[in-house]
Amino acid sequence: MVRLLIRNTRRRGDLSAPSARCQPCRTGPVAFGVSATLALMQGSRPTSTTDPLASAQRIRDALSGASRGLVEREGLLELVALAAVAREHVLVIGPPGTAKSEAVRRIARALGGTYFEYLLGRFTEPSEIFGPVDLRKLKEGMVETETTGMLPEAEIAFLDEVFLGSTAILNTLLGILNERRFHRGHTNMVCPLRVCVGAANRIPEDDQLAAFADRFLVRVYVDAMPDARLEELLRGGWTLVAAQADGASATMQDIDALAEVARRADMSAITSEMAHGIRLLRRAGVTLSDRRVVKAQMLVAAAAALAGRSKPSAADLWPLVVAVPTAEGQALARDVLRDVLTASENAALMTAAAEASLGPAARAAQIELAGQALLEQRPSADAGPELSAWHLKLEGIARTIDAGFGPDNTPPGLAALRTKLVEILGAP
Repeated sequence: MVRLLIRNTRRRGDLSAPSARCQPCRTGPVAFGVSATLALMQGSRPTSTTDPLASAQRIRDALSGASRGLVEREGLLELVALAAVAREHVLVIGPPGTAKSEAVRRIARALGGTYFEYLLGRFTEPSEIFGPVDLRKLKEGMVETETTGMLPEAEIAFLDEVFLGSTAILNTLLGILNERRFHRGHTNMVCPLRVCVGAANRIPEDDQLAAFADRFLVRVYVDAMPDARLEELLRGGWTLVAAQADGASATMQDIDALAEVARRADMSAITSEMAHGIRLLRRAGVTLSDRRVVKAQMLVAAAAALAGRSKPSAADLWPLVVAVPTAEGQALARDVLRDVLTASENAALMTAAAEASLGPAARAAQIELAGQALLEQRPSADAGPELSAWHLKLEGIARTIDAGFGPDNTPPGLAALRTKLVEILGAP
């Protein structure tokens, strides 16, 4: 059974709290070690026989399993996977108790990465994050850090209340986030980190902290569950309590294979469209720094790789929205880029693409998936109330299709689903 141990510093001195050291979320060995990571960062990835299309499918399956029981957090899971492929980081902003940490733990388990999680506070010491000084080496006059099981050796990391870290912690984190390198005293090592997820209740107003926050390219804003979905929250929450966590269905090697595809992607076909979208944002008052503009290309390439495309197209431009740093800016970007993002679609990141773009293709894919899943849950003919409830859900799917699509613009898969629904609902 896969074990995931987390340390929570909300209660200092609690001897029952589990260890903060990195825990493998897989049953096998680390898939991509430090030397291989160095090769990747230098642009010469080790030879791999991993099929990118197969990797994309495994990650899609992993995301599907990880999102089971989580309500309105599917997009967060998908964006963490996107950032891991793009070698970027995610900042999640939202009130406490909104399943931020649970979502990251689940994607870490599903991807089989070595995971580190910590809740930072004003008095958190650097050794709690990066490891203690090696006392044996210190006697020899060398200041080296014992990093075993700590953040420098993690592949996936989650840092809650990340902006509460001290200057010493944040400065060291910058080196790990930007360069994947940990340097402290005589310790100088390459880190195998694929993605770090930071969480906070709000964006800091302090200029220095805001500059640190800008290193998290992907921004995700979460809220408490809306009233309309409280029943789903209760059912999903009970499932989370009762069910055992599934093991990894993908690996870091799958992430690395797609990262290589993204790194080698030919962006020439969408450069003009991407530049047009950025100009539209600037005219609307949504400003992206040059760094964000350049790095957003990697998100677009990663989205294409996860969708099984080696060459990005207009269907992959939707990550521009999640690169906008503020919630208000993202809402405006969705409206301003509506025409640019019409073709948005991603079979692996279906929810994220739909939420970012509000495009018809992405919405159609979501509706079709939900409808097919509902059809597979058909109760027996003598189920009585369960069958009636199932028919009501089918009617809801049919109404959603008719409200969003006309006879001339309904995608073939969605049209076939509607036909099937009409047959079932019209049967005596």
